[in-house]
Amino acid sequence: MHYTPANNRYQKMEYRRSGNSGIKLSAISLGLWQNFGHVNDFENSRKLIQTAFDSGITHFDLANNYGPPPGSAEENFGKILQTDFKGLRDEMIISSKAGYTMWDGPYGDWGSKKYLVSSLDQSLKRMNLDYVDIFYHHRPDPETPLEETMATLNLLVQQGKALYVGISNYKTPEAKRAIDLLKQMGTPCLIHQPKYSMFERWVEESLLDLLTEEQVGCIPFSPLAQGLLTDKYLHGIPQDSRAASGSISLHESDITSDKIEKIKALNEIALHRNQKLAQMAVSWLLQKPQVTSVLIGASKASQIQDAVNAVKNQQFTREELQQIENILAQ
Repeated sequence: MHYTPANNRYQKMEYRRSGNSGIKLSAISLGLWQNFGHVNDFENSRKLIQTAFDSGITHFDLANNYGPPPGSAEENFGKILQTDFKGLRDEMIISSKAGYTMWDGPYGDWGSKKYLVSSLDQSLKRMNLDYVDIFYHHRPDPETPLEETMATLNLLVQQGKALYVGISNYKTPEAKRAIDLLKQMGTPCLIHQPKYSMFERWVEESLLDLLTEEQVGCIPFSPLAQGLLTDKYLHGIPQDSRAASGSISLHESDITSDKIEKIKALNEIALHRNQKLAQMAVSWLLQKPQVTSVLIGASKASQIQDAVNAVKNQQFTREELQQIENILAQ
């Protein structure tokens, strides 16, 4: 089937500037961490990307190791770009990352110049692209000097293989150093991608303040806490859930009875707001002034629609925010 994008796609979405840059990102971005590998149904992956683009989502977030198997999400995305998005590349922000284990031996992991340069070359081949819009260092490397890692990000921009650079999973002190180094090199850090949700709030201790001060964007991943902040676990652990399937990202032991009580109480607030819990979790992040975009995953087109609809309902009353805080503090 030939794909023609929706004409009104840009009317459906809000676009927010990332820090002190010329780049605006769609308030919702689609991450390809799961559901886009060779183990997944290719036609479904294709439908998800089409649905996202039709909804005004312009930012598609990948990494070298997304799959499974590692690399396959980029390969499949490359195929979908060829079949459905020819001539639309310039309407998209495509990002990739390197920093986790990608291949065997000492050069397939972490933050060396050797690894980052080869990894991005491989990613570009897999996606059949000349450049990515954003290239991230995926996690800090305790052994490689940060100067080497940041100089490599700068080099990749000089070479035209990436337009912008970002960091992911960096805590505040190392984020500050990385941002300073990049600034000195003349390639400012565009954005930081931390794990952030109602259940995961370490970024509020000092990272959000740093990003405000340095004028760097913020794109939270795992906004639904791997599915905990949905209506899936209101009545315990369903058979077909991530937790039951022994997923690496969510274990049955994460779902304690007090977590379920919190989920139920949060769900009540969401219902009062005419939202699903998953939508409220996205809206809650979007109302934070530092948040540029919320990075969602999806296995069904309806989940993308839900997240897009959450953009329209991101106002909270002071009472609602206080109730949410009270529940989370219990």
